[in-house]
Amino acid sequence: VGKIPILGLGTWKAAPGEVTEAVKVAIDAGYRHFDCAYLYNNENDVGTGIQQKIKEGVVRREDLFIVSKLWCTYHKKALVKTACYKSLKALKLDYLDLYLIHWPMGFKPGEKDLPLDRNGMVIPSETDYLETWEAMEDLVIAGLVKYIGVSNFNHEQLERLLDKPDLRIKPITNQIECHPYLTQRNLIRFCQSRDVSVTAYRPLGGSCNTLRLIVDIRLAEKSGKTAPCQRMVTLLWDRVLYTMFPKFHNLSLGQANTLQVFDFELAEQEVDELLCLDRDFRMARFPIAENHKDYPFNIEY
Repeated sequence: VGKIPILGLGTWKAAPGEVTEAVKVAIDAGYRHFDCAYLYNNENDVGTGIQQKIKEGVVRREDLFIVSKLWCTYHKKALVKTACYKSLKALKLDYLDLYLIHWPMGFKPGEKDLPLDRNGMVIPSETDYLETWEAMEDLVIAGLVKYIGVSNFNHEQLERLLDKPDLRIKPITNQIECHPYLTQRNLIRFCQSRDVSVTAYRPLGGSCNTLRLIVDIRLAEKSGKTAPCQRMVTLLWDRVLYTMFPKFHNLSLGQANTLQVFDFELAEQEVDELLCLDRDFRMARFPIAENHKDYPFNIEY
């Protein structure tokens, strides 16, 4: 890809007090790519960590690649810029390097991030994500963001966007859940065939400790890398993906195990063993949105 740093730090579920320190340690460890979102409710603290390191002279703003995401209640064209400004203000930045449509589903706008009906299901908005994309393109033209992309889009939704007759700016990436239990090979092949990069979230299996344990047992002591997350990140980088977002809370573990992944290769048998773990096991299913017409997981990929 060339435009997006290969490895980034995910900030989802990072507690506000914790994430500021995590960002500072990550920058000291060499991270320059940070994945944020309005819904994570911690962008203010991420921004504090970034600004402290800029003030210390450890990095310059132009050295960093900062990502945020448009939440579903802001899909209406008139609200997209408002949402972007909120993230910019929280992150204490003048521009974002990349802004993503977090999900293809638009929700009813209002004070609640998750507007629910009597059955506990999300209330959809009438906005089509193609209209939302037009407002995303306007952000690039206005200089508020450098690049735009999508997240959690299936191949039909992405194809519909790419085939939009009046498309002005092409999505640079599709950020999707991807790990050895959900290899997403078909979706990744489609993205690559349309020259859209793929970004993996939860590449280490998120909180799925069973996955990590299985990988560790399968590949124990091979290639001198004992940490399972090193192997999984290397697999995704070497065989499948361009960009990925591991997430750490144990800072020393994060430093040791995620940046040191490009100094060895997995053998063909080791790759096959990891790929055979695929169970089509999706952790980010978003069940309260299954009734939405744009719910992305009702087709194979």
